[in-house]
Amino acid sequence: MKHQLKQIFSSSKFVMGFVIFICMITTAIVYPLISSYGPLEMVGSIFYEPGTYVAVGDVIETSTKTFNIDTSAVKLEKNFSVDERERMKDWLIRFGGQNADDIDIEDANALIKSWHDNFDASNPQQGLLSAEKKAFVRLNTKLENILKDDTILAGYMESGEFKEIASFHPTDYVRVDGVATKIHFPLGTDNFGADVLTKLTSAILVSLRIGLIAGLVATTIGLTIGLLAGFVGGMLDNILTFITNIFTVIPGFVILILIANSVDQAARGPSTVAVIIGLTAWPWTARSVRSQVLTLRGRDHVSLSKLSGHSLPRIVLVDILPYIASYVVMALILQISSGILAEAQLSMLGLGPQTTTTTTLGLMMNWANQFQATLTGAWWAIIPVILSVALISFSLNLMNTGLDQVFNPQLRDD
Repeated sequence: MKHQLKQIFSSSKFVMGFVIFICMITTAIVYPLISSYGPLEMVGSIFYEPGTYVAVGDVIETSTKTFNIDTSAVKLEKNFSVDERERMKDWLIRFGGQNADDIDIEDANALIKSWHDNFDASNPQQGLLSAEKKAFVRLNTKLENILKDDTILAGYMESGEFKEIASFHPTDYVRVDGVATKIHFPLGTDNFGADVLTKLTSAILVSLRIGLIAGLVATTIGLTIGLLAGFVGGMLDNILTFITNIFTVIPGFVILILIANSVDQAARGPSTVAVIIGLTAWPWTARSVRSQVLTLRGRDHVSLSKLSGHSLPRIVLVDILPYIASYVVMALILQISSGILAEAQLSMLGLGPQTTTTTTLGLMMNWANQFQATLTGAWWAIIPVILSVALISFSLNLMNTGLDQVFNPQLRDD
């Protein structure tokens, strides 16, 4: 056993896949423990961007520091779209007497200076509709409000008077660490306002559980049928092979959809979906195990066990199964990977687990798709989920390839 483990961990592919898989599992277990929110807790609103959010009231009460930094370029980039800057450039060319070559919309300081020096709301602006003229006035007002020298905070006192509370200059800054209340959303929020990273780590564990259950069910069924068909042979072999061929000819995913659709939504939890996937994923394991057993049943030690009068279960479990154990482990790894992908496919079709207490990677992709995360630019709600599915599948398949190199003499490096 020790020698086999040494061989396994000498495979660079297995080690790489194992490290990736363990890192994902560790993150999925540890992060929810340090997160302040539950995986389905609606802490924000739809598709908040990733970042750190601070309470505005606490920012006002935090002591400020003054820095001699021109922030006009940053403010223009954040608050003015490229289309608005193009409109400013167009106005300057048509009515401000500016040369197109002298205006660079990427140079915020120059654009702002040129606009301040030349924009005049009283300009006739011939050729523009009244609505267009008002739009440019609003654009100018927006720019003045953003770049104004001071911001005054005022409020009503107990006496009913309206009094200035504080005044802030554009060069006044607060240190984020000094703000009392702040929350972190490393991957923003999703369509339900839940923390995506917390939800993602929880979904990884649930999807892995689905994959493990589906893999165990499929491998157990396939192993049992393959062992019986390959060792017993005769009529039993013909019957089991016929059943296996039927499931092989009909696309497994079609059978999976039909079974999943026939199960009531209320009963379609993660474990139920996992069992359904396992019940449709066993044929290729059964065929492969059968072919392996056919090469073993004529071996001398198996014939000796038969002559000794050992029972069928004893011969199968003691004299045959240990010789294909490595292959069974590799089949299980592939079945786990296939189970996770199958759940994602079912969920994208709306046939995945129906639950309000847990989530899966497939459900997260389904929800992001339904709420048009890609169209609204909310990449954080879909890209990390796709990467998680890809990394899990990649790591498991890499581990399987490494095991194959170790136990398959034709692929062995040494």
